[in-house]
Amino acid sequence: MDAESLYPKNNDDIWRIFRIMSEFVEGFETLSQVGPCVTIFGSARTPQEHDYYDMTVDVARLAARSGYGIITGGGPGLMEAANKGAAMENGKSIGLNIQLPFEQVPNPYIKQLLNFRHFFCRKVMFLKYTSAVIIMPGGYGTLDEMFETLTLVQTQKVASLPLVLMGKDYWDGLLKWLQGTMLKHEYIVPADLSLLKVTDDPQEAIDHINKKKNAKKVTPNFI
Repeated sequence: MDAESLYPKNNDDIWRIFRIMSEFVEGFETLSQVGPCVTIFGSARTPQEHDYYDMTVDVARLAARSGYGIITGGGPGLMEAANKGAAMENGKSIGLNIQLPFEQVPNPYIKQLLNFRHFFCRKVMFLKYTSAVIIMPGGYGTLDEMFETLTLVQTQKVASLPLVLMGKDYWDGLLKWLQGTMLKHEYIVPADLSLLKVTDDPQEAIDHINKKKNAKKVTPNFI
């Protein structure tokens, strides 16, 4: 059997490379012009009547007042709340929407929308041009984004990126597990736990971000 039989040519893969490149190019060209931003992660399933929705609106408003653009996943729930908070202050409200089998409809508060087919391209854009990350309550997607961000900071693939965890009651069990199980088994060190600032106070969250930003320039460098 020859090499061509073992590894047949696949034109679909070649064209996929160009689609991936186009997503990166569009994202780089658009977001590099935006200025300092805060990325806010959170559940798409949180209703407008929930306290977490109001908390997200408030922290996004304060971030916008401090001169930050707001980057979200572009969907409903807490993503909508963050974009809404930015829009209420006439700030930069950016949505990085993902194409899903059950189509995610962009929320109406986005002023600048980018659509992505590939999760990994979208993940790069969430962090490459951001000055801080705020993590609201959420599900698998939010946890994925949180732990990926933590890993990049822990491994110094991004430098001095403030991470704020909001919704103390929601995250309490996870934080106890990190300390009581992961730290106990020495899979992380105490300094790793200090990478997260935990608060339910929107003003405290923004003050923390501003303090970190002023202390040392944020320079994401993983790509």
